[in-house]
Amino acid sequence: MSAPTNDPVTDRYTVISADCHAGADLLDYRPYLAKEHHEAFDAWAATYVNPYEDLLADTADKNWNSARRLAELEEDGIVAEVVFPNTIPPFFPSAALMAPAPTAEEFERRWAGLRAHNRWLADFCAAAPGRRAGVFQILLNDVEEAVKEIRWASRAGLGGGLLLPGTPPGSGLPELYSSTYDPIWAVCAELGVPVNHHAGSASPPLGEEPAARAVFMVETTWFSHRALWHLIFGGAFRRHPGLRLVLTEQGSGWIPGVLDMLDYYHGRLSAAATKRAKRSTAESKFGAGLAEAMGKGPSDVWRDNCFVGASFMRPHEVPLRARIGVDKIMWGSDYPHDEGTYPYSREGLRCAYAGVPREEVAAMVGGNAARVYGFDLDTLDALAAKVGPTVAELAEPLTRPPADATSPVFARGASVRVW
Repeated sequence: MSAPTNDPVTDRYTVISADCHAGADLLDYRPYLAKEHHEAFDAWAATYVNPYEDLLADTADKNWNSARRLAELEEDGIVAEVVFPNTIPPFFPSAALMAPAPTAEEFERRWAGLRAHNRWLADFCAAAPGRRAGVFQILLNDVEEAVKEIRWASRAGLGGGLLLPGTPPGSGLPELYSSTYDPIWAVCAELGVPVNHHAGSASPPLGEEPAARAVFMVETTWFSHRALWHLIFGGAFRRHPGLRLVLTEQGSGWIPGVLDMLDYYHGRLSAAATKRAKRSTAESKFGAGLAEAMGKGPSDVWRDNCFVGASFMRPHEVPLRARIGVDKIMWGSDYPHDEGTYPYSREGLRCAYAGVPREEVAAMVGGNAARVYGFDLDTLDALAAKVGPTVAELAEPLTRPPADATSPVFARGASVRVW
């Protein structure tokens, strides 16, 4: 937060959105592709039909129009952003976040497409120095290539870190707890690269029936949560103590209960495996080697290594902040998605944080993201002093949501969410 003047009317919060999305317009990826793929890209792009209405609308340029984006975010009280992908990279059937893992035959072109996106993103972030932390993409099909790309992205200044793909049932990939991925965890820990796991990337294909779409909405965040217990039980944090995991756009209210559950199973299975019983039990077999492989218990791992991109944090989640860790929570607007809080981010922040001590609000809306993603708060504070929401403004409870707001943060009954 900007240097306090002890005047809540003029003091302003430095707001960093830890969850925004961007990408190039389809044809603008071409210059970032290796030349050997240009002919194939031209043929593919000529027949590709974009399946997303928001990427065909007049407002689609929010994804790549740097000046418009900066202006709209500042209008919304936001001075910096963590940039996840959104548009269609070359040779992908859909946005990369939601696309299934490629087959062996698809891998070369899909990988070329993701690398083109990463290079476009580096230029997009460089167009607004200190204002954007780009999240680069990899594929898990080739770990050696992924490690090379992580090293390139770190050199290129993509401070948002790595977007970890999911391994949903049927993907054909090893599960995230597999030691196959150890070189990825090692290089991320070595270089201080955050590992981000965003909702939507870990769900299995369900089809297009109305029931399937409803099931996706119910299950998608749960599938994304799996990365937490996979990496914990797989021992990734024991072998690489500097590894940092960020779970984004998955809510936050589920975290205390899930950590309690993981601690319970960790203790129960470890105890069963080490107990000197006259005969082995089923649980002793399930827990064999677990304590040695994991090291610290799940709650300790969360405390030391994990964070949550709590996009448009909901009012019922805020009372859990001490159990989650006030130093773990990073608010996000989800710009430019229509479920995001733009252009009512101030109202969304009031809805969540009215009545919360200002030091805690400052941490959750900007300070934590600056620490995790390497933003310079001194630079951002100067801009926030002009455009950020005031302390007094966010302290005022929101009694009536904007009539045309589309974000779930304003929806009635949101507290029924259990994960």
